[in-house]
Order: sequence, then C-alpha cells, then structure tokens
Amino acid sequence: MQSRQVDFAGKNVRQNILAVAAPMMAAQLLHLLYNIIDRIYIGKIPGEGTTALAGLGVCFPVITMVTAFSNLFGAGGAPLCSMARGKKDIKKAQNIMNNAFFMLVVTGIILTIAGIAFHRPLLYLFGASDATYPYASGYMVIYLLGTVFVMVSLGMNPYINSQGFARTGMKTVILGAVINIILDPIFIFVLKMGVKGAAYATIISQLFSALWVLLFLTGKQAELTLYFRGFRLDIPCICEVAKLGFSNFCMSFTNSLVQVICNSMLQLFGGDLYISVMTVINSVREIAQTPMSAISEGASPIISYNYGAEKINQMKRAIRFMTQLGFTYTLLIWGLISLFPEFFIQIFNHNVELVRAAVPSMHIYFFGFFMMAFQFAGQSVFKSLNKAKQAVFFSLLRKVVIVVPLTLILPRMGSLGAAGVFLAEPVSNFIGGLACYLTMQRTVLMRLPVDKTE
Repeated sequence: MQSRQVDFAGKNVRQNILAVAAPMMAAQLLHLLYNIIDRIYIGKIPGEGTTALAGLGVCFPVITMVTAFSNLFGAGGAPLCSMARGKKDIKKAQNIMNNAFFMLVVTGIILTIAGIAFHRPLLYLFGASDATYPYASGYMVIYLLGTVFVMVSLGMNPYINSQGFARTGMKTVILGAVINIILDPIFIFVLKMGVKGAAYATIISQLFSALWVLLFLTGKQAELTLYFRGFRLDIPCICEVAKLGFSNFCMSFTNSLVQVICNSMLQLFGGDLYISVMTVINSVREIAQTPMSAISEGASPIISYNYGAEKINQMKRAIRFMTQLGFTYTLLIWGLISLFPEFFIQIFNHNVELVRAAVPSMHIYFFGFFMMAFQFAGQSVFKSLNKAKQAVFFSLLRKVVIVVPLTLILPRMGSLGAAGVFLAEPVSNFIGGLACYLTMQRTVLMRLPVDKTE
C-alpha cells in the first residue's frame, strides 16, 4: 500500500493543493457511484423505474444523516490533526484520530438501531406514499445495517488525507466503487432483487472500503496510527472535534432537513413524479458539486497546516487559489447544465413525462450555480482555521434561515407551485454565498498577523 506523501509546507501552494485535490476529486466522484449507480439502475427497472426512483429519493434524508454524523467526527477532527502536525505535536494528532474513530463506531451502532426501529414513520414523514413506501423501506433497512461500515470509510478517510496520503484516500473509494459497480447489476437484474439488491451492493462495497481504511491506519506507512490497547476516552478532545465538525454536520443535517421539506411540498404540489424529478436533480447536483467540494477540501489541510506553522502568506495563497479555481469550475458546469439539461436527466431516466417536468425545474434550480464557489471557500476557511462559530452560523444561514422558509412559502405564491420549491435553491446561493465569503474576508483574513518569514 505505497503512497506518496504531500509536503504541506512546500512553497508551491498551487501544486500542493492540486496534488491533494486531484485524487480527492477522483475519490469523491467515485464515492458518488455508491448512490448514483444505484439510481441509474433503479431508474431503468422495466415498468417500475420512475416509482422506484421516487422511493429511493425518499431515503435521501437518511443517507444524508449518516453522512452528517460521519462529518461530525471525520471532517471535524482532520483539520485539527493537520494543525497539530504543523506544530509537530504528533501525540495530540494521534489522540484526536483515535477518539474520532471510537465515536464513529458508537454513533454508527446507535443510528442503526434507531433507524430500523422507526423507519416506517420516518419514511412517511420524508414524503413516501403508499406506492413508493415498499421501495423506500426495502432500501433503507438494508442500508442502515451497513451504517458502521459507511461511517468508518467516510469518517476515517479524511485522516488519511490530512497526513498527505491523498492517493491512498482515493484508493479507499476506488475499491468500494468498483465492487459496487460490479455487484449492482448482478443483485438488481440477475438475481432480480430490485431496490434491495442495490442496498446490498452498497453496504458490501462500503465494508471493503472500511477494511481498507483500517488496514492503512493500523499499518506501518501511516504517520498517525490507530491503536486500541490502552485506549482512553478523551472527552475534551471529542468535544473539540465535535465543535469544529458541527459546521459540516449542520451542512449535511440541514441538507437532510431541506430534502424532507422539499419532498413534502413536492408531494403536495406535484406528487410522486416531482419527487422523482428532485431525485434526479439532487443526483446531478451531487455530480456538479463534487469537484468544488474536492477543491475546498484539498485546500483545507494545507490551510490548516500553514496556519499551525504560522506561515500566513502560504495560507493566503492557498485561499486565493482555491477561490479562483472553484469559481471558474462552477461557472463552467452551470453553462453545461443550462445548455444540455436533457443529457444529465437521461443519465437516470428516459421517461418522457419525467424529462418534460425536469428540464424547466433544472434551469431554475441551477441558476447562478457559480455562487456556490464563495460558500464553499468561506466555509472551508472557517473550518480550516477552527472558527467553529462562524462555520456553523453560515451553514445554518443558507439552509435553515433561507431555503426552508422559501421552500414553504414560494410554492404558495401566485401559480408557482412545484417550481417554487426549486426556486429556493438559487436564492440561497446568491445571498448565503456572498454573505459567507465577505464575512470571511473581513473577520478572518484582514485580522491575520503579518507574515515576516518571506
């Protein structure tokens, strides 16, 4: 398991960010295959693809919630590890990682038990109908059985990246994605297991990803290793990790909340068809958003490391490059989605009625997508510099303060109906993105000490 370690202290900041972001982007794109491939195959099940796709869409809040808890201890602790490494405090960095692993496993077990026990009322709350519930239930219960595997693979992989082993982190996801791609058609079509087959393929692939992560983090190549003998729970350390990870948790949790409200409003104003449309649009958004996420997460450990090492100019260059690259990318992908919406929609479903409803909805939803670059950049800086309060505030601002009320209000205005649900997203991108980035510049960058090392 040989992998080249990136030197975060190197002066070529752009090269360092790309060295981390490129394999991270590949890893995140491949991670999408866990769910995207499921949706592609499920959406094309003869005679029931559209209804099954709506059933899977109802499960999104649960999947997002598992991701939220993975981020709480994964994305929360990784920047702290990078800062500790920058200060040459390896013992502290290792303690952070070990306590995060413990919390991921415990939380995964709790989510599994609670989710299975209450899955029926939750699914109806999330927008399931009598027609879509059997599909949603079949997928959700099986997926929840693999929650611990999902949380270990998602939550511990950032600790590989935070040590500079981005290529190893990429291989974590490649392994799971390849297994998922192979198993999906076998379980769904050959064994005729349908939606349940997709869920089995997903949890088996996540099991192998989790084993790969543990193999690396308990091996000799890792700078920081997991240890179990003599382990002691460090409550202050866990609180520090959770405090920083709370911003990422809020982003995922509020995404889950928005998905619930969107499904409920779409069920009211458009029915199962528009829940299928939102499932497709969410899938396209995940694809479009992943490179931007990889750019910001690739810059994050470099920002954290140089902040810990008090190399402020290096850190500022990383922030500037991250923002410029993210803006260019999001502007380009917005243009492609606007010009070729049918292409992206038909990746998942060829139903004429669904495509007809999805095209205008997609134009509305993705309007001004380039503003997301500022939201990601601002959030990344707050998280990287351990500015937990600001990170949490702007996570809540965009989704809870802006999107949720608009999703409830806009469909009832005039004749907007289902279109109002999709309109809430671009409004939040413009307001939330600008507010986050401008605040970061004024309250963080302008107050940093002068770097006299260059």
